[in-house]
Order: sequence, then structure tokens, then C-alpha cells
Amino acid sequence: MAEGDVVIEAVLFDFNGVLVDDEPQHCWALQRVLADEGITLTREQYYAHYLGLDDRTGFLEAYRRAQRTLTTELLKHLVEKKSKLYLELVETSLRMVAGAQEFVRDAGRQFRLAIVSGALRREIDAVLSRMGLADGFETIIAADDVPRSKPDPAAYLAAHDALNKRRPIGLERCVVIEDSLHGLAAARAAGMPCVMLTTSHSSQTLQGRGAALVWDSLAAHSATELAHL
Repeated sequence: MAEGDVVIEAVLFDFNGVLVDDEPQHCWALQRVLADEGITLTREQYYAHYLGLDDRTGFLEAYRRAQRTLTTELLKHLVEKKSKLYLELVETSLRMVAGAQEFVRDAGRQFRLAIVSGALRREIDAVLSRMGLADGFETIIAADDVPRSKPDPAAYLAAHDALNKRRPIGLERCVVIEDSLHGLAAARAAGMPCVMLTTSHSSQTLQGRGAALVWDSLAAHSATELAHL
């Protein structure tokens, strides 16, 4: 252990793009719902501007860019419609990030675990159940639980608060695993070191943005590597 290293006690996983490789499904579902509203969203636009946003913020951003008005009632309808499409898609096309299940089980033997995601709780629960990891996390913070989306640190701070109430833990002793730039910004704003996966962005894009580590996949790494950052 090098001087100045922090001993990590908890691993906070983002969900989409970190545990489940479902960003293509989220992209397609958002495109489909927006198309029904007369708004075009390209794949490039999704990955550049919407990756890491929760559905509420994503629809608000799409309507802002289209210079359209979005009422609270319509926003609720669009979020529900997209969630239904997403759940239908993952029933037939669910794919885990390489090594995710093994990494979570390995990490669970060494650290406290949490999920911090912009996904809806019912989406997270459905996928975790299919992964066989429904009981693998001490706390889960979903889009339903916080008022503001990443890059705001609210979700990571809420996860820390939940962990801290059960057993005291410092912010700096929680390491985040993310794949989006919004997620990286949220983790850093919360005062937590962040490991970035190249699921959604290239390693070149992620270099120099403040990540503690950049990994190509979970499959090539052990949770033990997170012990001291």
C-alpha cells in the first residue's frame, strides 16, 4: 500500500453499461418514443448527450433541443412508455457486461456493494433477478429515489447516506464504477474515486478526465485491485 492510498470499503456500481450491456436497448426505446412525438434522435446524439441521464432528464433535454413544451403529465406518460418498451426488449435481448456477474460476486466477498443508477427501480430489479444477483447489494439508489440526475452527485450522496446509516463509512472509502461522463462527473462531485469502463466511450476519450482507473472490461480485472486507490 503506497503512502496516501485510501482503503476502499464499498463499491458503488452504475447499472446500465457497467453491469448490464443495455445502452443499445435504452437508445432504441428512447428513439421510438420520441419518434412517436415527432422528434428525431440519432444514435450519435444519444451517446453524446443522453448517456447517463435518467429518463425524466432525457425527455426534458430532447424537448428542450426540439424547442417543444413538455408538460408534467406528458413527461410521466413518456417515461412509462419507454420503460415498458425497455422491459419488453430485455426479456428477449438481455446481455450482461462481460465478467459482471463474476466481478460482483468477487467484490461482495471483500466490500459492501451498492447500485447507483438513473434507471427505474423496477428495471433494475427485473434485470438483477434474471442475473441471479437480486440479493447481492446492500443498497440500491434508482431514478425514483433522487430529484436530480447525474452529473449531479445526489444519487451517489444518497447511496453513501444509506450505507453510512447502517455502518459509518467515509465518502472517500466508496469507489464508483461507471461508464458515462455524466456518471464520472457525479462521482467526482460526490468526492468518490471512480473507475471508468470503456463500454460506452473509448479509452482515449476517458483519459485525462479524472478517473482513478480506466478498464476495458470487468472480465480482465479482480475486485482486489480496488482495495487501495
